Amino acid sequence: MTDHLQPSDGYKTLHLDQDGPVLHARLHAGRTDAVLDVAAIDDLLRLLDSLTERTDVKVLVLSSLADDFCLGADRSEFADARKADPTGAALRRIVDKGFRLCQALETTDAITIARLHGRVTGAGLALVSYCDLRVGADTSRYRMPEVGLGLPPAWGGATGRLITEVGVSRIRELMLTSREFDAATAHRIDFLHETVPEEGLDRAVTAWTRLLGRRSQESMIAAKRILTGYARADRTADLGLLDANLLTAHL
Repeated sequence: MTDHLQPSDGYKTLHLDQDGPVLHARLHAGRTDAVLDVAAIDDLLRLLDSLTERTDVKVLVLSSLADDFCLGADRSEFADARKADPTGAALRRIVDKGFRLCQALETTDAITIARLHGRVTGAGLALVSYCDLRVGADTSRYRMPEVGLGLPPAWGGATGRLITEVGVSRIRELMLTSREFDAATAHRIDFLHETVPEEGLDRAVTAWTRLLGRRSQESMIAAKRILTGYARADRTADLGLLDANLLTAHL
């Protein structure tokens, strides 16, 4: 995306605007990078927390103002945290925030839509796996680089979520090889619900939001909670709570 909108009041990294029952949250506002750093995580946590008291938002659309949707976690913050606190406690708290964010995204009453373009990597891919619906530009590219970087795939508890959404066989191959895969592959394995030319992303999102905006809010909340409950039942041995400890111990 080429727009360089500034952050909304009270936020450091998000530009927000609302169209009826649809709230658009655009990451990386006023910035040139596309990392998911602590500032972005804090902003998203604050936003999702605010939605618990709002009945005017049925749909939350998550997109990015950077050239890529997200290039993953800010590993320089990991290094700084290790240097400042050799016990690993500071690093663990950073990664724990990622888990809290993903849980908040999964359980928010709003129907969440990820609008994806460019590269979607690491923590960025983990984050959007928790969205209810995902549409990607046909030029978008995806990667889980952790094993290739010598790191455990431990951010946000996303391994269990990805296995539920896509299937263990596909995720095993993509995670172990760390290979990049394109939008067509992401759609074929059911990570993307839809893929369109980049110029058609807004139209695809609008097609969904028009339908969702006409639905009963309470019935959508009930349906989302039922679906989340069944998905979590498939993750009865979910080890996501240990992600921060695993990554901290490894580093």
